[in-house]
Order: sequence, then C-alpha cells, then structure tokens
Amino acid sequence: MVLINVKADCGNSPKMAFLKELNIAFAELNRKFLMESVSDEIIWDIVGDKKIEGKENFAKELEKIKTKRTAELTLLQILSHGKEGAANGLIKIEDGEKYAFSNFYKFIGAKGAKIKSITTYLIKF
Repeated sequence: MVLINVKADCGNSPKMAFLKELNIAFAELNRKFLMESVSDEIIWDIVGDKKIEGKENFAKELEKIKTKRTAELTLLQILSHGKEGAANGLIKIEDGEKYAFSNFYKFIGAKGAKIKSITTYLIKF
C-alpha cells in the first residue's frame, strides 16, 4: 500500500481535487483511472527521457513502469487555472530510490477534466 501525504490546500477546487486523484492514481498505478482521465491524443513528455504520444502508447508506458512500485507519495503543491494545471512533490520507490517531480497538465478545455498533455520533470536524489 502506498503512503500518501497531501498538503491541506491541494484540493481547493474541482480541478485541483482531480489532479490530486490523478497523481495518487499514478503512485498506485490505477490504470483504469489513468486511462479514463486522458484524451485519445494524450502526449506525455518526460523531459530528457521520452515522449509518449497517443492513448495506446500511454497504456504501454504504464505497463512498463509498473515494476517501479511507489512506497510513498508526497504532494506539495497543486495548481490549476483555466485549461492548465500543475503538481509537484516527492516519490519514494519501494527499492529506496527517491525522486522529486513536477507535472504540468493541459486539459482538453477549461471545463473538461480530460488531460490532453503532461510534461514531467523528474529528478532522482
């Protein structure tokens, strides 16, 4: 089970609450929630590593990363405004590796909850 730490102000709006749940879904590898939350044309740019394009390739990437099981997720900040949002925090993997991350999200529209792109910055420490 993943230990989840979330700052109190990380769910003050519907989109912030959605982004909180999305990040928890990544930590728990909740594939069903993740697949329902992205558009068919999703683009996931993991800066300096790879760019995943399309829902089918997104699903394949989720399969690849399931070997890196998260032990702890700490969400430090979640922001949203209009068609954009961001989250940052810390991840501890079961094997002891630790990462700081920032994710920047673009939604299909200001009212929509589906993600059309994610840009991820990931730093091992």
